[in-house]
Amino acid sequence: MCRSLYALFVTLILCLTKRTSSLALLPGKISPRVGTNAAFGGFNAVVRPEMSLQSTPTSSEGTKKKRTKEERLLAAIKGLNVHVVGLSIHHAAVEVREKLAVPEASWNEASAEICADGHIEEAAVLSTCNRFEVYYAASDPRKAMASLTKHLSRRSGLPVSTLRKNIFALSGDDAVWHLFRVSGGLDSLIVGEGQILSQVRQCHLHSIEEDGSGGKMISRLLNQAVAAGKRVRSETGISKGSVSISSAAAELSEMRSMQDLQLPFSEARLAVVGAGKMTRLLVTHLASRGLEKMAIVNRSMKRPEELAEQFPDVDFEISLNDDLFDVVSRSDIIYTAASSEDPLLSKELMEANGLAGRKLMICDIGVPRNVDPDCNEVAGVTAYNVDDLTAVVAKNTAMRQKEIIQAKVLLQEEAELFSSWRQSLSTIPTINKLQRQAEEFRTMEVKKASKKLDGLSDKELEAVERLSRGIVNKLLHGPMSHLRKTEGGEKAQALKNLKEMYRIEEGEENGKRR
Repeated sequence: MCRSLYALFVTLILCLTKRTSSLALLPGKISPRVGTNAAFGGFNAVVRPEMSLQSTPTSSEGTKKKRTKEERLLAAIKGLNVHVVGLSIHHAAVEVREKLAVPEASWNEASAEICADGHIEEAAVLSTCNRFEVYYAASDPRKAMASLTKHLSRRSGLPVSTLRKNIFALSGDDAVWHLFRVSGGLDSLIVGEGQILSQVRQCHLHSIEEDGSGGKMISRLLNQAVAAGKRVRSETGISKGSVSISSAAAELSEMRSMQDLQLPFSEARLAVVGAGKMTRLLVTHLASRGLEKMAIVNRSMKRPEELAEQFPDVDFEISLNDDLFDVVSRSDIIYTAASSEDPLLSKELMEANGLAGRKLMICDIGVPRNVDPDCNEVAGVTAYNVDDLTAVVAKNTAMRQKEIIQAKVLLQEEAELFSSWRQSLSTIPTINKLQRQAEEFRTMEVKKASKKLDGLSDKELEAVERLSRGIVNKLLHGPMSHLRKTEGGEKAQALKNLKEMYRIEEGEENGKRR
């Protein structure tokens, strides 16, 4: 019995080894790619038509079904590419940006609407005071872009021609690099500001929620971008002494106080409309400048009271929205950072409340805007919005040129990691086919020897199974590891060699292997 079992094991090894001996023909060590695209591993924006996906099935109500993990992986493998469409403070004025702004609570709803017609497989919305961007994955870039543009036009009420003048669209390497610059703070109005990293992180977290539309490709991209942003801030000094939009507003008002009000900033009476995150940051920067008294106007008392607890050294006068113009009449500088679809201050409202003729500075850091631009037509009033922070921006950027260079190097490394992961997806179908083929070979050889196994116990049969599987796994480990490690054109050649050696395509078509 022992001799018979030993002979069987030898037979199995010889059969399996013969079927995998051509692995020796695989290329050896692959040298890294060189050139400008090496950082991204040749991640191209063009997708061949034959790689396009079928639209994801939808339910009878038209709501896109939640895909399984396997379906998301399949979609990521079959030619999906990364794209971004959006507008930011660098490309579009605030009156255009505010028409597309989406509250964070509605990001997933907006993403689902974008994916509804099936031309876009995955999507995530990032909407802040300085930018509105849609990161999406699609196999047919032209249809996806047309679908998204029409959707944004319907949603904003802006003609497609107007949108095209203001939006930017990037694909492949460029889309990846843009997101990494955003997360790293290099694309911010205030270079190195930290709030955008938190917003990208929230975008990622929303994309992987039950009602999120991130999918495997976009959620991985966002997660990698968050890691890149964290690394830039921990390994460079780009965030040291950096300022947010809130602190830039505080700095701008301090710079212009004498010019606009003929009043030292330290003596100005301050009021803030709204009590959210932007206000909390603003209060932090105002308090750091020694200002210990200010009024807060909000729709409810809860958040202002929480602010009062967080800043015990600041004397807050808390009022509700009904008392807005009473507070404005007693203030010299007004900061607006409220969540409101309609302007809270306008020329008509200011004049109707007797505020014309007195010197007043208004800094609007809300998007959508809280202050109508016609407030600048009111006598004595000077109004600024987020687009007016150029003086602070220029000063901030000049101080950080060295850190920007270092940050770009780190971001390129992180972008390369994402590109390598994405390229590895192309090997999954071949690896799966090879594993299935090897398992069929193993099963076939064991079946051929079944008559010789009749005298074996269940335990001995289990040992045969384990041994044969172990041999297969050992033989496949080398080629599969090599396939995963190769890059760019080398990976394509390795895939081709492997398919030809094992006749993977031919074997599947014929329904049997020899």
